[in-house]
Amino acid sequence: MVLLLPGGHPAGTRRPSALAALGQRPLARRLARVAGPEGLVTHVVRYRRRGWNGAAADPVRDAEWAADEVVRRYGDVPVCLVGTDMGGRAALHAAGHPAVTSVLALAPWLPASTPSADTEPVRQLAGRRVLLVHGTNDERTDPDLSFRLAERAKKVNRDVCRFEVHSDGHTLHQHRSEVLALAVDFVRGSLFGHPYARPVTDALAAPPPLGLRMPLASGFGTSLGY
Repeated sequence: MVLLLPGGHPAGTRRPSALAALGQRPLARRLARVAGPEGLVTHVVRYRRRGWNGAAADPVRDAEWAADEVVRRYGDVPVCLVGTDMGGRAALHAAGHPAVTSVLALAPWLPASTPSADTEPVRQLAGRRVLLVHGTNDERTDPDLSFRLAERAKKVNRDVCRFEVHSDGHTLHQHRSEVLALAVDFVRGSLFGHPYARPVTDALAAPPPLGLRMPLASGFGTSLGY
């Protein structure tokens, strides 16, 4: 099971726009095409509120509720949380749910103010496979903050890696095909035990900072058929 967590806003109690969920469709379609025949199911989580809302951390509660629903509906199946922007932070926070075995955070939003990347919790990531992806030219969410968080997470969990998409911005639009291929490779490897592509294997094995600043090569996934 893959639970897709959309982006959002730092604060806001109204229901989110449907556009946020629509942004998850390209990855959901790619995952269904490649891994659907193996039994993969994907769901986009619909938040109750559009904002993180400080200590309430509303999207984290929604992600945990969704994981509970997976267990109730499907039984003991491994869950990968895939989050974008605010959803990336929510995925990292909700990783401690017993059903979650892996986390993928795309351009995760980590506020520079407290709590920052230096105080964000990481112990819940222990025992999970974790991949962060960030564009080096992201002007909305600071890539240095995700590196610092990954650096701290690597100290409690060796199965953490991070890819940098050079010259790309927050939406990772310039290298969308490579980012989608990387996501599919990570999900297939984490949920179904397929061998990861060599760059992912190398990133997981490399010590910091090498495995946390792995460049995403142009054309990644082409030979893999993703």
